[in-house]
Amino acid sequence: MEINTLDLAQQLIARRSATPDDAGCIDILAAILEALDFKCERISMNGVDNLWARRGAQAPLVCFAGHTDVVPAGPLDHWTSDPFTPGIRDGVLYGRGAADMKSSLAAFVAAIAGFVREHPDYPGSIAVLFTSDEEGPAVDGTVRVVEALARRGEKLDYCVVGEPTSVNKLGDMIKNGRRGSLSADLVVKGVQGHVAYPHLARNPVHEIAAAIAEMAQTEWDRGNEYFPPTTWQISNINAGTGANNVIPGTAHIKFNFRFSTASTVESLETRVIGILDKHGVPYDIEWRYEGRPFLTKKGNLVDAVARAIKKVTGIDTELSTSGGTSDGRFIADICPQVVEFGPTNATIHKINECIRVEEVETLPKIYRQILVNLLVR
Repeated sequence: MEINTLDLAQQLIARRSATPDDAGCIDILAAILEALDFKCERISMNGVDNLWARRGAQAPLVCFAGHTDVVPAGPLDHWTSDPFTPGIRDGVLYGRGAADMKSSLAAFVAAIAGFVREHPDYPGSIAVLFTSDEEGPAVDGTVRVVEALARRGEKLDYCVVGEPTSVNKLGDMIKNGRRGSLSADLVVKGVQGHVAYPHLARNPVHEIAAAIAEMAQTEWDRGNEYFPPTTWQISNINAGTGANNVIPGTAHIKFNFRFSTASTVESLETRVIGILDKHGVPYDIEWRYEGRPFLTKKGNLVDAVARAIKKVTGIDTELSTSGGTSDGRFIADICPQVVEFGPTNATIHKINECIRVEEVETLPKIYRQILVNLLVR
């Protein structure tokens, strides 16, 4: 079977799969994989469609992972064309999900089809893990598949996540890890009153000000060889009734850590609480652990991906752990080596999202070469 990656990418883009709606994308992909002798298993929950498909039963197991869901299109009148009607203009494919990440899904399947055709007796196994809940809460997607695989002792040896990691040219960057995410909702307690009688009130904004200043200046860690230093940022702060003559009774603050493997959830929480207590802040706090950091050091998978990129494009790729979270954080629980690699990311989540047709046609060649590097002796 030979797959036209560009045609398949357009079929997927035409599905209005705003998260968590798969809109039939997995049906399209599963039909192709079944024709390639994959055993396809639906692991779906609470309206989220997930696919686990595997060909072979031997080690090593190489998995390609990605998501069919996309972020909302936004104002339709701002798009040059309907975001779910794929169009090619001047060598560029337009549509929501073109870069993030329906072209990667199409390239995965095309690469597998080509590899199986050329190496029918390859050692090891190939799998795909597709979900429709990556752009949303990410509660019933990849994490549920990982839990199901873990319960039956099924582990991956290598995983390539098709996130758009390239910056200027296809292949110039891969992600060999991601920072963790830790958020908090902080409520600072005060006493509401009239601004003319501050001695009868207690201003929570004043109470927290010194602690905020200290946290903003704190060096949480220095990072390490692979990660930049941990960062702390306030994302929202709110207090008051809207009137200029009322001292607020409470202040609500949301903040987030993006943290490296040089810190832990426990160490960050302990230091924040220490700063708040040091300044005598009266508070309640709720923590949300949204993903641990993961890291794949230089080894078999990083080498296989880098060599594949070099062979196909001539580019010496750069390793990076920058950016937000991805489903790689869940897959790392059952896979010792996880790498993200995909197309350029300049237009992801934007109006008129697009990808160069040349990238769509080159991407499966790289993915197929990764399989060769990992499975062909």
